[in-house]
Order: sequence, then C-alpha cells, then structure tokens
Amino acid sequence: MIHAFMLVVVLGTGEFRQIQPNAMVFRSIDVCLYYAKRIPKQYGNYSYSSYIDPKDRVTAYCKPVKVQDGPNVYDH
Repeated sequence: MIHAFMLVVVLGTGEFRQIQPNAMVFRSIDVCLYYAKRIPKQYGNYSYSSYIDPKDRVTAYCKPVKVQDGPNVYDH
C-alpha cells in the first residue's frame, strides 16, 4: 500500500451534483493539482463575466488516499 492522491471531479451543483465514479490516482500531489486546476477551467467555470448553468459547473480537488501500488497509479 502507498499514500497517493485521488483526483475527485464533481459535475454540477445542488440537485445536479454528481461525483465522477472513475477517479484517477497520482503518486504526486503536484501532478494531481495540475489536473485539478485545469479541469474546471475548460468551460470558464465560475467566471463573473458569464453565467454557467449549475448542472454544467465542474469542481475538481485532490484527496489523500492509501491504495495498492500498481499500473493504475499515475506518475504524470
């Protein structure tokens, strides 16, 4: 078992909120945070200049986890 970081992606807010079931796991928090930062920006998510429907909003964050080491733990 190793300590790693799971990328959690949440689509929508409120009644539309859905956590994506196929999480990615990274060895490095820096790599995980790279993706967590970029994923919500793809639609201009929470910008004040444009309205994004609550069902289309995307949130991403990294969660520390302990997992079995293997090919499904990404380096980059």
